[in-house]
Amino acid sequence: MSKQLTFSQIKESHFKTLDQYIPIVARVHGGNHPEFHEVRRLYDIIVKKTKKAGTEKPELNEEFAKLREITDTYTVPGDVCESYEAVYKMLAEVDKAYHA
Repeated sequence: MSKQLTFSQIKESHFKTLDQYIPIVARVHGGNHPEFHEVRRLYDIIVKKTKKAGTEKPELNEEFAKLREITDTYTVPGDVCESYEAVYKMLAEVDKAYHA
């Protein structure tokens, strides 16, 4: 029985790792998966809005809706590395926590 993490908790645990992984995945896989550049852009907006909101919950419904559309609800392509897969898994968890 795992308790659902709040958006605040999950951003603390995931944003640091995502900050490291996303630029690398964009560089390595961006040629074959140009949609990942849009994933990176949306993630950057999410981080910016989250920081600006401080302790309040930021308005991110549009960004998460676009992420789900671009990634086919975080479906991992078959020809990518574990880091790419980890990025989608973490983004899905952030999205789920935001909407909980």
